[in-house]
Amino acid sequence: MNWDDKGYLLSKNRYNENSIIAEVFTENYGKISGIIFGGTSKKIKNYLQIGNKIHVNYNSKSSNRIGYFKVEIVKATTPIYFDNSIKLCCITSAMHLVKLLTAEAQSNNEIYILIDEFFDLLTHNNWIEEYIFWELKLLKLLGYDLELKKMVEKEVIEGEINYFVKSSSEKKFIPNFLIDHNTKNIDLKNLLKGFKLLTDYLEKSILKPNNLNLPVSRSHFINLLK
Repeated sequence: MNWDDKGYLLSKNRYNENSIIAEVFTENYGKISGIIFGGTSKKIKNYLQIGNKIHVNYNSKSSNRIGYFKVEIVKATTPIYFDNSIKLCCITSAMHLVKLLTAEAQSNNEIYILIDEFFDLLTHNNWIEEYIFWELKLLKLLGYDLELKKMVEKEVIEGEINYFVKSSSEKKFIPNFLIDHNTKNIDLKNLLKGFKLLTDYLEKSILKPNNLNLPVSRSHFINLLK
């Protein structure tokens, strides 16, 4: 098997003294793992940053064996944020979520386009809010649509609209901006509530049933926002 494609570097781990095993989400083949020989060399490792867009040539003798990549840089999307620890950690968190939640070797062009959109939203002033909706869209594309608008109830107290989900044991309030997309001037407190809602859903409905753990990078990213 031999093919060429472009994709985003999701993860990398040392394989031996000179090589690494990388996971790349490609445009046409989905998430693919492969060995990069010489991946620890100065010539290559500088552009093997998580989130960078790279061109890969993939070779494998068998579909049952891990293949290997020859790589070239397409766009250095991550180094732009080396001086911004919050955005840099967000990149790592987003790539780890894609790595964790997607299946191996299953083409999904919508996910590839969504990663393109992720690096675009990082340039916006309201990028944290947009990133929350990015995570929601990622989950929806993978079959985990929260459908918040169908779940919530609405109440008005002293002229203020509140959205909530009610069960037999609790009444959980939902940040307004997740329901009313015209909400403006969203403060950090409500953004963190949005992340908390997503975290609870991820752990309860997706990760724990599949014996998976929340990426440490995501917890670290949210802690940096506080």
